Amino acid sequence: MHFTKMHGLGNDYLYVFGDVPDDIAALSVRLSDRHFGAGSDGLIYISRSQVADFKMRIFNADGSEAMMCGNGIRCVGKYVYDKGYTDDTHLRIETLSGIKELKLTVTHGKVQRVTVQMGKASVRAEESLHVGAQELCYSPVSVGNPHAVFFTENADEVPLETWGPQIERHPNFPDGVNAEFVQVLSDAELRMRVWERGSGVTMACGTGSCASAAAAVRKGYCRQGEPIAVHLDGGTLFIRVDADGTVTMTGPAEIVYEGETV
Repeated sequence: MHFTKMHGLGNDYLYVFGDVPDDIAALSVRLSDRHFGAGSDGLIYISRSQVADFKMRIFNADGSEAMMCGNGIRCVGKYVYDKGYTDDTHLRIETLSGIKELKLTVTHGKVQRVTVQMGKASVRAEESLHVGAQELCYSPVSVGNPHAVFFTENADEVPLETWGPQIERHPNFPDGVNAEFVQVLSDAELRMRVWERGSGVTMACGTGSCASAAAAVRKGYCRQGEPIAVHLDGGTLFIRVDADGTVTMTGPAEIVYEGETV
């Protein structure tokens, strides 16, 4: 099997153009291992679509299937353009959370940046949960997949590797959840760290950045309709949340290397 390792701000996956194999769960676990495999946050399969230009399916490092990945879909746009599967710079990608529209920014024949129309974010009223002895308040957000957004005074001091798995498997979330810890730097800047459902700590999360920006706008921390810089461990994404809840994400996509399984 030929694969291409790509990343969006350090959120890395192995990309394959073709049909998903029957043993995908075991394959994703094996190849994602950072010591005995290629090392990644999971596998993403790309194929032609009956309802859009292309289809993507996302498999996490634990073998589970994800509904959507914001960093991953940007890399899909770069993959199909740079490898000659399309010459269009406006694409529609089928995902388990609906069809997403991409605008590709091309320089010298290669995609450098991708803007994604992520659909509408749904932000519900704040809730709380207990993690150990701590009671934490969070904003439940859906951007096609579930998120719990926790605002904190210092995102870098959050014990993410301790709290993350407890939140993901908390009874409040029977299907699991992505957990974001967000520090408000200004009305146009956020600092965010993330525990991704099925993958653990990752350097960036596109849908998590969208969820965090939408929650920040809902709480009045950030401005509606204006770009919000979300600073992640792997770099910065720019998110805009419009009045009707529609979220637009802009960020880079990079190829790391090509590989073959043995």
